[in-house]
Amino acid sequence: MDANELYYGDNLDILPRYVGDESVDLIYLDPPFKSNQDYNVLFAERDGTQAAAQIKAFEDTWRWDQAAVRAYEEVVERGGPVAEALRAFRMCVGQNDMLAYLSMMAPRLVELRRALKPIGSLYLHCDPTSSHYLKLLLDAVFGPENFRGEIVWKRSSAHSDTKQGSKQPGRIHDVLLFYTKTSDWAWNEVYTPYADSYTGRDYRLVEEGTGRRFRRGDLTAARPGGDTSYEWRVKKHEGVRERWVADLEDEHLSPVAGWEYKGVRPYRGRYWAYSKANLKQFARKGRLRHTYDGMPEYKRYLDEMPGVPLQDIWTDVPSLQSGTAERLGYPTQKPEALLERILEASSSEGDLVLDPFCGCGTTVAAAQRLKRRWVGIDITHLAINLIRHRLRHAYGDGIEKTYGVVGEPVSVPDAAAVAAADPFQFQCWALGLVGARPTQTKKGADKGIDGRRYFHEVEGGATQEIVLSVKAGRTGPDHVRELRGVVEREDAAIGALICMRHPTKAMRSEAASAGSYSSPWGRHPRVQILTVQELLGGAHLDAPPTRQVDRTFRKAPRVTPPDPKAPRLDFDGSPAVGEADET
Repeated sequence: MDANELYYGDNLDILPRYVGDESVDLIYLDPPFKSNQDYNVLFAERDGTQAAAQIKAFEDTWRWDQAAVRAYEEVVERGGPVAEALRAFRMCVGQNDMLAYLSMMAPRLVELRRALKPIGSLYLHCDPTSSHYLKLLLDAVFGPENFRGEIVWKRSSAHSDTKQGSKQPGRIHDVLLFYTKTSDWAWNEVYTPYADSYTGRDYRLVEEGTGRRFRRGDLTAARPGGDTSYEWRVKKHEGVRERWVADLEDEHLSPVAGWEYKGVRPYRGRYWAYSKANLKQFARKGRLRHTYDGMPEYKRYLDEMPGVPLQDIWTDVPSLQSGTAERLGYPTQKPEALLERILEASSSEGDLVLDPFCGCGTTVAAAQRLKRRWVGIDITHLAINLIRHRLRHAYGDGIEKTYGVVGEPVSVPDAAAVAAADPFQFQCWALGLVGARPTQTKKGADKGIDGRRYFHEVEGGATQEIVLSVKAGRTGPDHVRELRGVVEREDAAIGALICMRHPTKAMRSEAASAGSYSSPWGRHPRVQILTVQELLGGAHLDAPPTRQVDRTFRKAPRVTPPDPKAPRLDFDGSPAVGEADET
């Protein structure tokens, strides 16, 4: 699999059909599970800034119902460790939503393990509600010997459940369960910044002239090895209290007037850690600092140290707060920095990264930025639409030529099949064709509005609105009159009806009677009718240009390509001189 791909559909169906055996280098998944709670997407309000309208992306499907029973039975009938684990879960937790969740996750985890390369890794993101069950399930799928760690991500500093009188600690962390397919896995060392308390204590010295902070490194060793018996020659001006410096010309026969000379040996019971030639090389590079009694010390600069090797508690990656530029309004959206850390540790440029529950596309965005190939799978057209907007806003229109979308309708019969199977998904897909976002959940009155699109006639001007109605069945003049009434009631600029069937002459006449809306780009029909066939053929709304003035979706920050002429900031890997630093 060479190209980047977005797949619409159930990942249990997509994985065996499209993802080959041992083809994926890294898997990250954040499977949804919260009892009695819907998963919503928050969009910008009419002014383009506030996230007030909530749109259900999908219901919490992990229910103990007939589908869950079938999933449980299918896994158990296959036998093996995973079947034994599910039977044990049934005895332990009973027949409830948690068992349904584990029954649905089990075959998906088996498929994901199949897709992993032998050197591949999997990170499963969850909260403490289900992490202990998922760890046992992952042990059954991957083997407990391939458990590499439980990473704790501190996602907030405080939580509203920490109230006076509360009888439990605040819940401020998530868990990432890290497994590999085999005992030989890909790993790139990742470093995190030193704590201020450490650098302030150990790197408090500042080099004159450069301002570089450094610490002193011992140049002696506890045991002899090699050239350790020499005398280190130093000098300083006579009669002046100053630090000694290296006498690099220590072989001369006569001293230079005005200088005082002496030889220094290691402390009692210790030996030189480096040869005399190496110490001279350090001195020529300006890496030595001598004490007032002449003992040489190695200068270890803070800006050359890589940092602290990655640990399993991550407190330095903040969650996305309200107002953060990266925040798109998706309630479970994770920060790109979190995914970038995972990708940097467990993959390299050109590797294939898979997210089978890709949501608003944070894994996809991080993989694109870090030059990894990627595959994203989601069961909602809304999520796929969000990701396409996210990539377009970040990289421009050209990004659409670099990836494919599989599973979306490409013909009228395809669209009809989606409408018959799931009218809400058909509605989300149809609205995506015109760059609109849904306005209502699957259930409840929609007040005649299935979708909205917002725009500004001028930058910073008043927000104008386009309201949309989507009809998969029969349509007639009454639907057009209803839409016209909604346009007038909402004081919208334009109204559009998206339908499966070709509009009648009476419908077109009713739409034409609504008049037009004037903008700086010309006059636009106030009420418009577009068929699915026309949209698939490239038709679009007659409205102000989306690329210039659209305010429907929150825009992801623009990604600026790195300057190829800019110097790379690499750590130079200075020698570990003397005793090891503690971090």
